[in-house]
Amino acid sequence: MDRSKLIQLFLNSFQFEPTQGQKVVMQHLSAFLLSEKPTPLYLLKGYAGTGKTTLVTSIVDVLPRIGMKFVLLAPTGRAAKVLNAYTSKPASTIHRKIYHQTNSHEEGFKMYLAENKHHNTLFIIDEASMIGDNSSESGMFSYHNLLDDLMRYVAEGVNCRILLIGDHAQLPPVGLETSPALDLDSLKSAFTITAAQFELTEVMRQSLESGILFNATILRTKLFENNVNTPFFQLGAFDDIIRVQGEDLEELIIAAFGGRDYSRAVIVCRSNRRANMFNQAVRQRVLGFEEEISSGDLLMVVKNNYFWLESKEGGGFIANGDIAVLRKIIRIEEMYGFRFADAEITLLDYPDEPSLQVKLLLDTLMLDEAALSQKDFDRLAAAVEEDYLDIPTRRKRYEKMKANPYFNALQIKFAYALTCHKTQGGQWPMVFVDAGISKVEQIDRNYLRWLYTAVTRATEKLFLVSFVDDFFEEE
Repeated sequence: MDRSKLIQLFLNSFQFEPTQGQKVVMQHLSAFLLSEKPTPLYLLKGYAGTGKTTLVTSIVDVLPRIGMKFVLLAPTGRAAKVLNAYTSKPASTIHRKIYHQTNSHEEGFKMYLAENKHHNTLFIIDEASMIGDNSSESGMFSYHNLLDDLMRYVAEGVNCRILLIGDHAQLPPVGLETSPALDLDSLKSAFTITAAQFELTEVMRQSLESGILFNATILRTKLFENNVNTPFFQLGAFDDIIRVQGEDLEELIIAAFGGRDYSRAVIVCRSNRRANMFNQAVRQRVLGFEEEISSGDLLMVVKNNYFWLESKEGGGFIANGDIAVLRKIIRIEEMYGFRFADAEITLLDYPDEPSLQVKLLLDTLMLDEAALSQKDFDRLAAAVEEDYLDIPTRRKRYEKMKANPYFNALQIKFAYALTCHKTQGGQWPMVFVDAGISKVEQIDRNYLRWLYTAVTRATEKLFLVSFVDDFFEEE
């Protein structure tokens, strides 16, 4: 097939008249997909409402017609679920696709890069802004970072290529100033690839009918103009973006969470402390939960855990950011100076997975930090190690500790309200964004990036909570 025919296939697959930028991407994709150069990579960047999802839907429609297979991947289970929803095709997390697990007496539990057995396949990676290039926090992985491992995995296939998709106006991975997977110069310097990129900037006409996307565009424009001057929101006649406070807020949160359909809504906060406050308000005043933790609670895992799924094939593990529903509390106990619960949970983003019997670390539930501090984790480790002091070498003691369920308890928080980083990659019909600041003097470029990312989590209704008057254009 020649490029002109492939471009026509893309045009025919579009529901709407493509923007000029989308037409350019179709031309680029046609050259990219037919390229015989080594390890082709295409970086597709685009802001909210510019039609990235429309292009991806077109790509998965066209590829089978030219005899090419595809694999849909995203950094988190939630992002993979969104990708599956708009393409109607199976999508997986990067980890579950590219890693496999081993468990031996000599090395304990390890995750290794799997063999790429794919031929003539395009790997489509959505929400690439979330992919970090920092070392794994646990040492469980055999290579040093996810971006390296992903690139290596794809390169080892036969005639495989990679399409990275993301929005560089969103928050970069925690601890980084930029998103390495969206920086073409960095990618070219780090990997042997034949690469090109394009950034979609023109918001699709039908997207501008949405108040959410209209205002997201205002925020993004101000972000890249480095303009931190208010106002930031034009509410006008839009009915999908609403400023709320006081009694109205309580009624809306009751409507959002009272039915216990946890896929419908989320509260986005700037700090764990604010998220804790909202979580307790939802639990006590909406759901009627009076205990420290209750059956039916919505939980988020806040640290990668490789223990409770270790018998599974593939890169199955419970990841930092995975959301679970607590189905049953079996017992609560104190051990090693910490509080634990034996419980049954189901992972919300993996509906086909069976429920799991796990041990939960309750001490993390209301922490103002992201997870258990290193000091407290070291205290837990030292207490567990005391049980194995009859074993002469520390290495063998550590092997025993790695099989100890208390040492491996899931670190969790409540998940009705989350920090913005924790919501990234996900979308909810109803999103409440808590301003997080009380004075316009606190606004800087990082805050604008945070606000843009938070606003673009909403698909149907966006509620702006506790924002001062200066944020809004006078009607």
